Amino acid sequence: MGSSSSATAERIIDHYLRDVVQRGQLEVTYPSKRTTVYGSGDTPIRVGIRSLPLTKLLNPSLFFGEAYMDGNVEIAADQLDDLFRLMSQNESDTALGKLAEKLPRRHKNKQSVQQEYISHHYDKGNAYYRLWLDATMTYSCAYFLQADDTLEQAQEQKINHLLSKLRLQPGQRLLDIGCGWGYLAVAAAKQYGVSCLGITLSHEQLAGARQLAKQQGVAKQVKFELANYQDLPAERPFDRIISVGMYEHVGRGNHAAYFAAIDRLLKDDGVSVLHSITARNDRPTSPWIDKYIFPGGYLPTVSSIEKLMEDFKFHSIDRENLWQHYALTLHHWRSRHRQHHDEIVDMFDERFYRMQDFWLAGSEAAFRYTGTCINQFIFTKQKPPPLDWPLTRRFILP
Repeated sequence: MGSSSSATAERIIDHYLRDVVQRGQLEVTYPSKRTTVYGSGDTPIRVGIRSLPLTKLLNPSLFFGEAYMDGNVEIAADQLDDLFRLMSQNESDTALGKLAEKLPRRHKNKQSVQQEYISHHYDKGNAYYRLWLDATMTYSCAYFLQADDTLEQAQEQKINHLLSKLRLQPGQRLLDIGCGWGYLAVAAAKQYGVSCLGITLSHEQLAGARQLAKQQGVAKQVKFELANYQDLPAERPFDRIISVGMYEHVGRGNHAAYFAAIDRLLKDDGVSVLHSITARNDRPTSPWIDKYIFPGGYLPTVSSIEKLMEDFKFHSIDRENLWQHYALTLHHWRSRHRQHHDEIVDMFDERFYRMQDFWLAGSEAAFRYTGTCINQFIFTKQKPPPLDWPLTRRFILP
């Protein structure tokens, strides 16, 4: 039964790859020890499959990721980037892929479980993230003025870039939704003389952010709380609201609630900046990503964000696409992550390390080769008077 099932699965994969791989060359060695080459090219990407359960083929994305984590798929770490590039270049609306998209998702994003979902990813321990993030502990797309900028330089530049878009004035109140480890809020207070409230659903980030504010001498000016943006009271609206890398966690079908909260919490003459990964098409989250990396996560499209701005009568002032910058950021992150292989395995295990490496490599490829992008939006509740807003975009240029 087992060998028959494996042979059937092998035939299905063989047929699928012959149909899909039109660009690049893929060399697959199956559990039967048969090796087959698909496509053409000078340097084949070599993949070995140790086991191939037929039932797993109903969800190929989940199977491939889990098989890599478990060591059932063998590929040189240096070829993982090439494999994701090949997969991106050969995207196809096959019957197998369409079936996977229709499968029910494991994690439905509701407010009652959002803290659990955030904790899954961000509460792995600050010691772990310190190994491969830069000194600012900024866990979102950096901003490179030169391709050879260090990661820390690029993250400092990103913070400054975002703060310039807010057009902060001394004495204003800033809300940072999904504040991470607090670097942006602290920088805003020190550079612009504003008071800040940063909120997160991660216990580890909260502890790190509070420690940073204390170290930098702004603990009275910058407060951090464990809170959901939907629960914040509107008695004292904020002059400015920013969200960096949080909107992706809001969840499919919940984005109107986010904009409703901004509408409720922002002053009438306020400014808001939204920094979010975006997808080219409206499609379900990868089952593997949903299960292992970002439970309940969902990448919105640019059009869906702009439609909600329209629905809530916000004025869209500016949008900037920084996709190259996230590809570079992820390249730095994965390189640093790989340098700490032994320490990460000691903290967790080899399966965890392979999971994170697989995610970082796939994410970099997504920004380099697919319609995945990162966009920064500036929007307001009232249209600013012409002479109160800069005539050119130079105010957001370094």
